[in-house]
Amino acid sequence: MKMLITGGAGFIGSHLAETLLEQNVEVHIVDNLSSGSISNVPENVTFIEEDVRSASLQHLMAAERYDTVFHLAAQCDVQHSISNPAHDASVNILGTLNVLEGCVRNKMTKMIFSSTSGVYGNPEYLPVDEQHRVQPLSFYGLSKLAAESYITLYHALYGVPYTILRYANVYGPRQNTKGEGGVVAQFMNRLFTGSPLTIYGDGEQTRDFIYVKDVAAANIAAVHNGNQGVFNISTGHGRSVNTLAALLGAMHSSPLLLDYAPAKSGDIRDSCLLHAHAAKELQWTPRFSIDDGLRQLYDYYAASSPGCP
Repeated sequence: MKMLITGGAGFIGSHLAETLLEQNVEVHIVDNLSSGSISNVPENVTFIEEDVRSASLQHLMAAERYDTVFHLAAQCDVQHSISNPAHDASVNILGTLNVLEGCVRNKMTKMIFSSTSGVYGNPEYLPVDEQHRVQPLSFYGLSKLAAESYITLYHALYGVPYTILRYANVYGPRQNTKGEGGVVAQFMNRLFTGSPLTIYGDGEQTRDFIYVKDVAAANIAAVHNGNQGVFNISTGHGRSVNTLAALLGAMHSSPLLLDYAPAKSGDIRDSCLLHAHAAKELQWTPRFSIDDGLRQLYDYYAASSPGCP
């Protein structure tokens, strides 16, 4: 099988590429390297440096006849989406439209779309299931929701097969600090430089932290399952930021330094997603507990930071 990953030089995409290679899949990556890095791209992958909005992407998809396209390329910085909604919409909506047009030109290509829990907005109940009302609080969440709508309509009009995955707060190696699970990367960076961990508000706000390897596995499960479905990809457990800091402190030999700052305006207080639908239809459940995932991530940082405690 031959598969394409847009945004494959990024955090989640590079882990997905590694997992696909382990299954002897031919993997191609398209990435403009605006936020990804060529150092993230595994060996034995065909890499094309290209913007997801480029017309040449459609020609590439038509020529290569991919079995599946994993569409991960996105503008995922919530604050940037608020300060520059036009750029956010250009990448997340027009980029998705461009990939969809490529799927139309190659009628056998299934799109697996990386969406976000941000489409739900403030939860009316917990854990949030896929039937929860969608009411984004940021332009990032709105652009992802709009992309979802385009995908479902392209299926209705042109028969493009799809699966939509709404991620909780993803964390793991190679993550930058801008994504929805960015607090974990921020904490790790500060931990290994001896800087205080900044906690906004009282730290009791909760998030559903899911390890990146579980997210990669969910994408692969969607290749043959979950056609025309929308699925939460999560652990189903909310953890407070204070708990996250405590778990990291227990792994670290030096005393933990905490710095509490005013809460960020517009932040969701609590978030937790139900993944029962994915368990049933995708035959997927997360394998990594928060302790296991953080330990793997801590060891990754320790190996990359010789001499740090």
